Amino acid sequence: MTSHVNTSVDRHVFLLGRPPISDLLGFIRNFGIEGQDADQGALTAEWRKANDHVRVLEKEEEGLADKVKASPLPSDLLQLAQRVLNDGMFQRAFRFVPSEIAMVPLDRLVVFQKSINLAFVDSLKATLPQKPLPADAMRLAFGLDRPDPPVQMMQNAQNVFTFVSPSNDFRFLEPISIRPETVPNLPTTGRPTALIGLIVGFGSNYLNAMSVDGRLVLNNGSHRAYALRELGFERAPCLVQNVSRQEELELVAAGDFLQNPDRYLKTKRPPLLKDYFDDKLRKIIEVRRKNRLVRLQFGVDQSDVPAA
Repeated sequence: MTSHVNTSVDRHVFLLGRPPISDLLGFIRNFGIEGQDADQGALTAEWRKANDHVRVLEKEEEGLADKVKASPLPSDLLQLAQRVLNDGMFQRAFRFVPSEIAMVPLDRLVVFQKSINLAFVDSLKATLPQKPLPADAMRLAFGLDRPDPPVQMMQNAQNVFTFVSPSNDFRFLEPISIRPETVPNLPTTGRPTALIGLIVGFGSNYLNAMSVDGRLVLNNGSHRAYALRELGFERAPCLVQNVSRQEELELVAAGDFLQNPDRYLKTKRPPLLKDYFDDKLRKIIEVRRKNRLVRLQFGVDQSDVPAA
């Protein structure tokens, strides 16, 4: 009898045992295949057991996340690194604090993302040769030469556009002002004096960590870090942003770390990348696959006002 794989479902690794417990219950209730019927009492007991293990780690591995430093890139990766540094996307997105491309120890990276999509990890690993070299890791970490995921666009009204992509990295990027003379052969019904661009697309999505108070906090690229670690890499090339003061965090940080930095900077043993691989701290949850939808709608207000 032929078995059928449900291609509309992805398996996720969820980190257990870390407060708040509502994160686990909410994730399963909102995203799990049978989340509405899940036994929340059993889930709470499972979380408590993992939390007991977290407390053990806080004693046995106290300081493991401290005094973690990046090391220089091997010379054979410097040319690939220069490609990243020369990219206008890098120069615009990472202009706020001093940054460098260096090697980081994967297991000691502090993580704040609670779940990892294993289907996406498998798709990343499939882009690499069977025995990947450091240069392959560099290309994966920085998305060099990778094709972008597909995007569909629909115009729903004169002022409404909808975009759909299977990638959850697809997003609204930014509004920009463009000088009309920089757009050759611009098709228009008049003589434009200004262009306003509403840009949608993909982020840089580099493997990116923040160096903060002696800790390296994984800020982006969790799936790439997970894939490289699963492939046997102990260290990986990474964009490291050097944060020297608390006020800079609002410019570079994201997610739960930005909202609760002390949870990752002050605890004796914060969640680390290696915890995703600890059977006592991970739970596999089946999640219905989703597409990312971005809808842009703009308005125009035109009226006559008295001249000065």
